[in-house]
Amino acid sequence: MARYFREQDIDEFRECFYLFARNGQIRTLDELTVTMRSLGMSPTIAELKKYFKEKGGQLAFSDFLDVMHAHSKVEKLPTEVLAAFRANDPKKTGLISAKDLRHILLNWGEKLSVKEVDHIFHEANVGPNGQVRYEDFVKIACAPVPDYY
Repeated sequence: MARYFREQDIDEFRECFYLFARNGQIRTLDELTVTMRSLGMSPTIAELKKYFKEKGGQLAFSDFLDVMHAHSKVEKLPTEVLAAFRANDPKKTGLISAKDLRHILLNWGEKLSVKEVDHIFHEANVGPNGQVRYEDFVKIACAPVPDYY
């Protein structure tokens, strides 16, 4: 499974895996849950049980990489974020005000700092009083960080 991830990602997965896996094995559903969620994944309990069962009730690091790969194909963050924007767009304009977007980024979920929001707005060419085409914004915000090494 290493071929599906960047070396940097594998290092992060390994560090997190060995932080929570006792004796180099994940042996409980709780360990798998904490490890995956610590890496930013949002698996459901049913998905976790399925992964755990498929691996015979314990996972070595290579098994964990298999699970992370399988789950990364299931979890589609940009699609979910777009669905949330569309659900809050009763007129179906495809737009959100910069003010409302700033409020969301500063106050909901994993709250960003003012500096982080300013940086994102700069990268996405969002003016302070303008309208943002949220589909374009999601493409920029959810794009993978370039690998410069």
